[in-house]
Amino acid sequence: MRAVQVKEFGGPEVLEVVEVPTPQPDSVEVVVDVEVADVMFLDTRLRSGWGQDFFPLSPPYVPGGAIGGVVSAVGAEVDPRWLGKRVVTQTAASGIGGGLPIGGYAEQSLAKAATLTEIPDGLTTEQAVGLAHDGRTALAVFDRAGVRPDSWVLITAAAGGLGTLLIQLSIAAGARVVAAARGPEKLSLATRLGATAVVDYSVDGWEIRAREITGGGAAVVFDGAGGEIGGAASTVAADTGTFLGYGSAAGDFATGGTDVAAARGVTVLGLFDIVGKDVDWVGITARAQAAVADGGLEVVIGQTFPIDQVRRAHSAIESRSALGRTLLTIGASL
Repeated sequence: MRAVQVKEFGGPEVLEVVEVPTPQPDSVEVVVDVEVADVMFLDTRLRSGWGQDFFPLSPPYVPGGAIGGVVSAVGAEVDPRWLGKRVVTQTAASGIGGGLPIGGYAEQSLAKAATLTEIPDGLTTEQAVGLAHDGRTALAVFDRAGVRPDSWVLITAAAGGLGTLLIQLSIAAGARVVAAARGPEKLSLATRLGATAVVDYSVDGWEIRAREITGGGAAVVFDGAGGEIGGAASTVAADTGTFLGYGSAAGDFATGGTDVAAARGVTVLGLFDIVGKDVDWVGITARAQAAVADGGLEVVIGQTFPIDQVRRAHSAIESRSALGRTLLTIGASL
């Protein structure tokens, strides 16, 4: 079967489509004939050699931690009724708070039966995979934030997959949203999704402008950018507010401001403060799917690429030109 391998650490050019053996499930695993694989910013970082302390990868390896497709084989201890079902799942090697996000960019992939979620009829496989990481994380982060009606919320990386969901969730809760992103196309998307105001963080002093808009600070800051942008975003949080840093689109988690925010009474939370093992990830994934199927949430899929254009997919993410989710299409057309 065909799969994408990272042959060595480096730029997008190290991604190659190769022939590899067909995977064989163990007793609690299934084989999924992959139609769509999620492409994450994390995938590009790991491909470059980043994060070895947390993700000890050795090339060659197959990237990708979330997939959607049809179950074609099951292990000895797996309910055979999964056969033929359309599912979305993390890969067998992947896991929140542990594991490696690998194995997904392939025509067939292994998954643990315990992580399978059947895709409802009202959802395409693309939509389901677009929610695979962002849908469950958005709900977990949003549930923890306690967003209140008429309160102000700041969202960085607002035009990304997770940011676009958080805009919609916050507006639906009756909050007012300042969406922060880079460039007119991304700000236009945030406005279309309901953002009350937008700020461009390529413009100096954007955080001052955001604080002015909120009338003295946001009750909740959702930071998907990290780095210096995340540090600046933490200054927008009101003294009694909450700062949730869940992303590193700017290269790393928030720096240069969160300690100061905490000293003035801001509750500062990181991703691993939110996504503990007690979270029902299968259940929360089903919630996200139901919200999209019912029309309450839009999954913004900005770009899709066939497997043989995987280098373009990674380049789009690294260039910061991607909107919403980026997906790799592999198997049956949808």
